[in-house]
Amino acid sequence: MNNNTLLSAENISFNIGGRPILEHVSLSISEGEILTLIGPNGAGKTSLLRILLGLNRADSGSVWLKPGLRIGYMPQNIVLNDTMPLTVERFLQIAVRDRKRLSEAAREAGINSLLSSPVSAVSGGEFQRVLLARALLRDPHLLVLDEPVQGVDVTGQAELYHLIDEVRRRHRCAVLMISHDLHLVMAATDTVVCLNRHVCCAGHPEAVGNDPAFQQLFGSRVTKEIAVYSHHHDHAHDLHGEVIHSHD
Repeated sequence: MNNNTLLSAENISFNIGGRPILEHVSLSISEGEILTLIGPNGAGKTSLLRILLGLNRADSGSVWLKPGLRIGYMPQNIVLNDTMPLTVERFLQIAVRDRKRLSEAAREAGINSLLSSPVSAVSGGEFQRVLLARALLRDPHLLVLDEPVQGVDVTGQAELYHLIDEVRRRHRCAVLMISHDLHLVMAATDTVVCLNRHVCCAGHPEAVGNDPAFQQLFGSRVTKEIAVYSHHHDHAHDLHGEVIHSHD
């Protein structure tokens, strides 16, 4: 661990009803770093995130957070009653009353034009920006984004990734992102960690901008923001998540 480390998890194991969810998982994230956590459904991503945020306690292992660390959390989704007359501005005011901070966060997330709109009327991509603004209200050292591009098309994903990178640079914060996509990730990612109960592999994503087919299909703006992660596992998993070692 170095002086720039914001969060570190060592040898985390977690069980539910005797069933292993996480086994000996370790990771760390430093100032300004973007770490993307990927894995199939049921891989333990949400359980690990809850442990890192202090919402669940690991059965073994340890989590260290830098003293005074401010975390801005963007949840995967928030279920709101469509019949509630709740505007975007009022939704943000639930988190903070300071109008200046609210205005700055709305401007950064590009949602100024939505402030007077009912939350129920905004699109999925717009609501992701609202949730990002809500996370920014804490002026975070670490942004934790739980599947921020879920339900957003590829062009919208590229726009959100660009926005997240701008926010990261402006605030000099780190980003811990959970992604549902096992192959396409944010191009600015420093480290990709593939989780399936344990850390299967970790590495750096590869640019897709030189792939002419992808370039032709989505355009240069998208290929600049999205990268491909190539897995390098030495094993596979069965339907129950158990490891099947390859015998080459």
